[in-house]
Amino acid sequence: GQRYEPVDAKHLLAYKEAEDGQVLEEGITEAGSMASFTAAGTSYSSHGQPMVPFFSFYSMFGFQRIGDLIWSAADQRCRGFLVGATHGRTTLNGEGLQHEDGHSLLLASTNPAVLAYDPSWAYEIAVIVREGLRRMFEEGEDLMYYLAVYNDPIPQPAKSDGVDEGIVKGLYRFQEAGNDRPRRAQILGSGPMMPIALRAAELLAEDHEVAADVWSAPSYQQLRAEALEVERWNRLHPEEARRTPFITSQLEGAEGPVVAVSDSMKAVPDQVARWVPQPYVSLGTDGFGRSDMRDTLRRFFEVDAEHVVVATLSALAQMGEVKPEAVTEAIKKYGIDPDRPSAPTLP
Repeated sequence: GQRYEPVDAKHLLAYKEAEDGQVLEEGITEAGSMASFTAAGTSYSSHGQPMVPFFSFYSMFGFQRIGDLIWSAADQRCRGFLVGATHGRTTLNGEGLQHEDGHSLLLASTNPAVLAYDPSWAYEIAVIVREGLRRMFEEGEDLMYYLAVYNDPIPQPAKSDGVDEGIVKGLYRFQEAGNDRPRRAQILGSGPMMPIALRAAELLAEDHEVAADVWSAPSYQQLRAEALEVERWNRLHPEEARRTPFITSQLEGAEGPVVAVSDSMKAVPDQVARWVPQPYVSLGTDGFGRSDMRDTLRRFFEVDAEHVVVATLSALAQMGEVKPEAVTEAIKKYGIDPDRPSAPTLP
């Protein structure tokens, strides 16, 4: 129990001790912080006292910097939540290549004990944490959850009914378009790209006569893991009715191409490409981070709403739904330079 008033008592994130929980301010020592996380996350076995550690860190300095210690924690059957704060190549926009992380969701996926999530909304975080608590501390599973969280203020919507399963499994339809347009498409967003996806859907409807459903994809890793399990079951049960991966069952009735946009590398949404029944396009932030305004960075990495629109129209053109000239007109309309070098090749 705390018996003094700290100097930051009036701050939102003031230091505070309590018998029902603690905040450890370790300072700039990721190794020391991970040691504290591991001690708390294994106390259920070493001391017979379950604890629920939440380790919040600059995401770049998690799996990239102390990945071996996280692997060691998994080897010790540690349980808890790893929170990769300021994730994304376009949200922490003033600190350039050192801090702008677009690959930790992939690095997290290399650890067999880690469930990696990229939530878009606060209610998704709540659902994921509740499920994590259930699995780790009710069911006794030896897991760690990685949550990519961001530095971008976004108005929060209310949670719709019936979305919890999709949040946990990794995909659900957030907004369904009407039927008043002659062509349809599907846009998948995650993290701070959800407002981008929603704006792209508006532009497609207003300017291009395309009705686009918008989906939230909180975890491509979990979609992939489930799909691989289904593939394995089908392979080993050749005489039984074949099962369908969750992502395939969600999208197989949806019309038009699927465009996935992420604040991480394209390889993150690419994890599920082979189970998407429609033509599939991934947009992401490949390359080094850069210091500039968010809108400028999203144009640079080609993940702004206008690039999502062009990617959607391009996929529709390949399907024969629109003429190639319509894509060219959109490129001109949105001021996109088609001959600019791609982001990874620029100094």
